[in-house]
Amino acid sequence: MPIRGRFITLEGGEGAGKSTQARALAQKLRARGKDVLMTREPGGSPWAERLRAALISDAGKALSPVEQAVMFAAARADHVDTLIEPALAEGRWVVCDRFCDSTEAYQGSAGAPDETMSLLRTVAVGQLAPDLTFVLDLPPEVGRTRAEQRSTLDAFEKDGLSVQAARRNAFLKIAAREPARCVVVDATVSQDEVAEAMWAVVRERLLPALTVA
Repeated sequence: MPIRGRFITLEGGEGAGKSTQARALAQKLRARGKDVLMTREPGGSPWAERLRAALISDAGKALSPVEQAVMFAAARADHVDTLIEPALAEGRWVVCDRFCDSTEAYQGSAGAPDETMSLLRTVAVGQLAPDLTFVLDLPPEVGRTRAEQRSTLDAFEKDGLSVQAARRNAFLKIAAREPARCVVVDATVSQDEVAEAMWAVVRERLLPALTVA
């Protein structure tokens, strides 16, 4: 039976560079001989990708925070069952752009009750938890500027700075609550600096025998 793979997630607000850093991290791991699956949320599996299109639309944004959380949990359950868990069981490393923490930060800060969020998490993922989570942190006004330069804004990216600030605070609270899993990374610096900071943590926590940078 293969040794179970490692599960790394990237979290943070809009414009933090999660997708870019997920690709960079996957490349570094592959260069060290790791079989890496890159994925994202909402989405990842075919059915979850269909839900993604609905969730990040204006219609999806119009749902209540609890309704949104239920839909995110449904997408996540399929993502875990059909993609993440099988990959980990095969010994592959999984790098995921967003996971459960995003639902807590986004829908939780919008008013979804803690007990509802906890129940949905249990239903969607059971005992599965990332081995390591990077919280890419930056002020919401910086993130908004970056997001506007990158692409057309989706429904959540269009939210005001006060809403974005509440999400940022929620991510930081999660990181403070679970320091064994979460590492906060300053995302205001260059992409290369963020990548190197993340890689140093991966080497220390998940690849302790690795001596070559």
